Amino acid sequence: MRNFIACISAGVLLATAGAVQAANPATTNLGVSATVLKNCTVTVPLAVAFNNYTPTAGTVSANGTINVNCTKSTTFTVSLNKGSTAGGTIAQRLMSDGAGDTLQYNLYTSATFATVWGDGTGTSVTQGGTGAGMGTAVAMTVYGNLPDNTTNQAAAPNNYTDTVTVSVAY
Repeated sequence: MRNFIACISAGVLLATAGAVQAANPATTNLGVSATVLKNCTVTVPLAVAFNNYTPTAGTVSANGTINVNCTKSTTFTVSLNKGSTAGGTIAQRLMSDGAGDTLQYNLYTSATFATVWGDGTGTSVTQGGTGAGMGTAVAMTVYGNLPDNTTNQAAAPNNYTDTVTVSVAY
């Protein structure tokens, strides 16, 4: 009987020791970190597409849209180059019909057509903004103007195009 009581006592002590260990686990901390890098993307959901131009019938205007998505609080600057047509400049952009004829136009920061949107050289300016997060686009309107001037009135009937590169610095 004495052995039986000793075995029960030893079992109770072992069970109690196990319970004490389970109630007091060893702990430490696991550090977790990440770095969010600045990022921007740019898309053009709406190109500047002028309606048909009839010489001497007046200036033709059109709008386009540039969407810039940047990480939250990231400041950015949008610039537009002179376009791909030979002879074009930021001060006087040109569209080409592919047969050697050109049509003058330009891109502006507002509907008043007072300030040319370019790369910041000469009298052109760039447009800036601040990112609202990659999931939220900052929409910027591009205002196009095709003047009814002597040069454009001498253009041959045809389809004219140009490609302007949009750059975002951040």
